[in-house]
Amino acid sequence: MQKTYAIALPPAALAVLAAAVLTACGGGDGGELNAKPGYLGTVRQQSYDGSSDDLLTAGMGKSGLAAATAPGFAIALQPTAAELRRLAIYTNYRAMLDMTAAGGYGTLYGPNVDAQGRVTAGEGRIAGIEYIAFSDDGTGRKNVTLMVQVPASFDPRKACIITATASGSRGVYGAITTGEWGLKRGCAVAYSDKGTGAAPHDLMNDTVPLIDGTRSTAAAAGKQAAFNAGLTAGEQAAFNTATPNRFAFKHAHSGQNPEKDWGRTTLQAVEFAYYVLNERYGDRNILGERLRTLKPSNTIVIASSISNGGGAAIAAAEQDSQGLINGVAVSEPAVELPANPGVTVQRGGTALPVVGKTLVDFTTYANLYQPCASLAVSISGSPYAAAFAAGFASTALPIAPNRCAALRTAGLLNAMTTAAQAEEALQRLRDYGWEPESSELHASLAAFEVAPAVSVTFANSLSRASVKDNLCGYSYAGATAAGAVTPLAPGALVSMFSTGNGVPPSSGVQLINNKGKFGAARDFLSVSINSGVADWNTPGALCLRNLVTGNDGSARALQAGIDETRRSGNLQGKPTIIVHGRADALLPVNHTTRPYVALNRRVEGAASKLSYVEVTNAQHFDSFIGLPTVLPGYDTRYIPLHVYLNRALDAMYDHLANGKALPPSQVVRTVPRGGNPGQAPAIQPANLPLIAGTPAAADRIEVSVGAIRVPD
Repeated sequence: MQKTYAIALPPAALAVLAAAVLTACGGGDGGELNAKPGYLGTVRQQSYDGSSDDLLTAGMGKSGLAAATAPGFAIALQPTAAELRRLAIYTNYRAMLDMTAAGGYGTLYGPNVDAQGRVTAGEGRIAGIEYIAFSDDGTGRKNVTLMVQVPASFDPRKACIITATASGSRGVYGAITTGEWGLKRGCAVAYSDKGTGAAPHDLMNDTVPLIDGTRSTAAAAGKQAAFNAGLTAGEQAAFNTATPNRFAFKHAHSGQNPEKDWGRTTLQAVEFAYYVLNERYGDRNILGERLRTLKPSNTIVIASSISNGGGAAIAAAEQDSQGLINGVAVSEPAVELPANPGVTVQRGGTALPVVGKTLVDFTTYANLYQPCASLAVSISGSPYAAAFAAGFASTALPIAPNRCAALRTAGLLNAMTTAAQAEEALQRLRDYGWEPESSELHASLAAFEVAPAVSVTFANSLSRASVKDNLCGYSYAGATAAGAVTPLAPGALVSMFSTGNGVPPSSGVQLINNKGKFGAARDFLSVSINSGVADWNTPGALCLRNLVTGNDGSARALQAGIDETRRSGNLQGKPTIIVHGRADALLPVNHTTRPYVALNRRVEGAASKLSYVEVTNAQHFDSFIGLPTVLPGYDTRYIPLHVYLNRALDAMYDHLANGKALPPSQVVRTVPRGGNPGQAPAIQPANLPLIAGTPAAADRIEVSVGAIRVPD
């Protein structure tokens, strides 16, 4: 907004003032006024001293983050915003990493490991200022949470920003372990929850989360709710009567298809960072107003994160029309390719027949076959396989064998016996793009209901479905041990901003099948109407799959939503490093990074600056490695992929700051820790070879126009 001044000044002063006004209007030599972006709401800020509280560990330090006991609340059902923040950082940090010393915490990574990789005796607390605000269009319906952390070590003469968009459906602290790299480097970190988040709208009691995780009645919150399901009073009353004690989650039920905007909101986080940095460090004009001193021409900006947060970073790089991003370094990104990407993927000398499927496509496929495939004798020695069989194939609860039989009844399997059906289901997963190295992960992912959770959330989101639609008969609620819907414990709800992952089952909220033969019940315990047995809700899984493959109105709605999320492959010549674990069973490399790399080369040709690092013995969930008593065998088989994200970030920063060449595309062949499952020896540097500047010929990934060949 322009200002008018009526002050009597001498001619010389008037000349100076005129020059200042020209500068403020962009008419001088780079003196543009710093301006708050119009989409930003009220900006809250909080300083942290780096002792009692801090940006990275919420005051807990390296030791507190590793502690088995989570931080609590002074008043159990009335947590403060500070207490919720502390628990959110604790939960999200631990959800991303193996927190055991044997797995590398405290030696290879962790708050006490400095930017140069040196192990220090400190706790790794980082002083600085945290800024948080909603991005919205004025309706209060979007309210994407953006956050910027500026460490006290930030040096405007060496300005840098890193993005850390939340992974999965988590809240704004959902990529704190990526942000850690930036904080240690003295970079500002730009976070976005990308329109997702862990805290739900409690429809029965009509309470909603606020930006800081505290809860309020929907009426009192108004447009300041982080999420409101948007039902009319009549719709909500009818919904509660028909399906009481249910919850709506933002990712699933916002009606926004937030994935289409993940790139844009990541870019907004960068703009937010520039705004707060210039408010603090920008030069002043003669009127004392802050100027836009820090800008893309003098600031290094790296887009980063993991999983679909990494996908958001890639989308941001593709959509960056202002030159905000200098480089990209991401891990295991979720990327949606064009319907006909026109690429080929080879492993060794073999072309793979099924590649480049969307997340909702391959996940609904996994949702069908994974419970049955997990019984395959050929993978019976894999982590959790024995426990899976004992829990889901027992005489008392034979839901996995029942799923096998239901698939045969539906014409989706041909084998006659459960054992043969399980092997056939496993082979169908391999034929649909999962690498053989992923096979040993199916049992644990099935037991944790990963595929149904992701399928239901994304199906709702992409379809822009309302919670009242109960898409494919699914809803979210608390449940008894027997599976009956029940009110959620109050303590679980008040802390869910901190403890939830936004993709139920989570923090006591279960996935519910509303269409069970005996009424609504927890999904995997429900009895199907058609079969009369508990078969892991096969009708629901078939319904979700039909949304991807069918042609009815519901299917067309989802497919239209998918089309809004597809990426172009054009990174605009930005230097990029993607690291991905070969064994990833959640985001298989054949549907994500491998074909994206080929697409990028087809689109950008010789201008491409994308390097792909595929890491053997690495999968999607580093935190699972750190659960030796629950998931023995992860520790002996898998290495922490997080180390390679840090190395990719190091390489990208060195490239942008010092001109060092990026490493070429390659396979990094790690060495598993081995030993006895649950008792693997401590990891050593030798287990984690460096990303090579000149990889051996047998490790080079060859990329040509529209094609990628990855060595065995």
